[in-house]
Amino acid sequence: MPILEMKVPSPGESISEVEISAWLVSDGDYVEKDQAIAEVDSDKATLELPAEMAGIISLKVEEGDVVPVGGVCCLIDTDAERPAGSTTSVAATPVPIETPAPTPEPVVRSKAQTSTGSYAEGHTSPAARKMMADKGISTGSLSGSGRDGRVLKQDVLSALAAGFDPNSALAKAGWTGSRETRIERMSMLRRKVAERLVGVKNDTAMLTTFNEVDMKPIMDLRKKYKNKFKEEKGVGLGFMGFFTKAVTIALAKFPGVNAMIDGKDAIFHEYADICIAVSSPKGLMVPVVRNAEVMSLAEIEGEIKRLAVRARDGQLTVDEMQGGTFTITNGGVFGSMLSTPIINPPQSAILGMHNIVERPVAVDGKVEIRPIMYVALSYDHRIVDGKESVSFLYLVKELLEKPELMLFGGKEPNEVLLGL
Repeated sequence: MPILEMKVPSPGESISEVEISAWLVSDGDYVEKDQAIAEVDSDKATLELPAEMAGIISLKVEEGDVVPVGGVCCLIDTDAERPAGSTTSVAATPVPIETPAPTPEPVVRSKAQTSTGSYAEGHTSPAARKMMADKGISTGSLSGSGRDGRVLKQDVLSALAAGFDPNSALAKAGWTGSRETRIERMSMLRRKVAERLVGVKNDTAMLTTFNEVDMKPIMDLRKKYKNKFKEEKGVGLGFMGFFTKAVTIALAKFPGVNAMIDGKDAIFHEYADICIAVSSPKGLMVPVVRNAEVMSLAEIEGEIKRLAVRARDGQLTVDEMQGGTFTITNGGVFGSMLSTPIINPPQSAILGMHNIVERPVAVDGKVEIRPIMYVALSYDHRIVDGKESVSFLYLVKELLEKPELMLFGGKEPNEVLLGL
């Protein structure tokens, strides 16, 4: 009988191995062609692995196993008949197959049972994760009955049927009242991020310079035009578009901030590929807005929205996160007042945005309350001098406090009129 060997495809250039982070089907299940059967972690992204053909699947590796690119991860019996009662699934919207929990109530595992330290302990299946989000149940508040303690959809249904109150203080906080511990294996992506961040601290001469930005001009501009902008351009008018535009203008003035070190050489880029840090269910992702220097504000906002949606849905590809000449990260959305962002290697600088707080400031000799944001620029002092970094950040501040300067490339309108 024809047996198809499913081999791990290459997620991208320079990736030689991947980790099977989660099987979305069980051994012996019938799968449809293009149905997502596994989540695969590489050191750059987490991707779904689709079935190449329909048939009965036989798993050859366990969750957490590292498999080389081109290695066999499962077999599919393509001659097997579809079980009675099953229907052909739509490839674009596959439904993960789950084994129902054997007990009507969530299983509380003892310390002895969890001593194996499986990384899947406490993890939730995609279907369970979606239901928990819909019902307002925090991750960690339920014990799983699935393989290695995996929380299944049936666990959520059983907990709700047994009277679990997602609105209780303990449930909202994620506490269960037990004194158990949980060991989770770090994903390959998380391990690679940790390795890279330690490398940045050890291999660069990283310094950080700070400044503050009066956000009132930008906020007044958004308040006046946001509805019209949304109607005509089809995207919202956010802060990130202004920051990205200001950064591209400043990078043109200070090209060293847009450069990187390659051995004994310095590579200067004649373009600005801006990495925008966005939050996703898999953690922080940093997709790239290509050639942001030639984009309009609406184009920048549209591209950021597109990438953010793809990150949220777990659809970002390796190509969308590779490259980049400069990074912007916004800790302000989580309430950060001030931080020192870490450079995204091999880049030479990163701009950190923070929350906007009303503070008393001196304006024309008088104290006024203004919405102020602290900004931070971390840079590699090996290639970026202190004067260049401070001047770069001050120009970004000036462009944001006088948005009209972005229209004229950083010059005052009167200077442009006079040809100065």
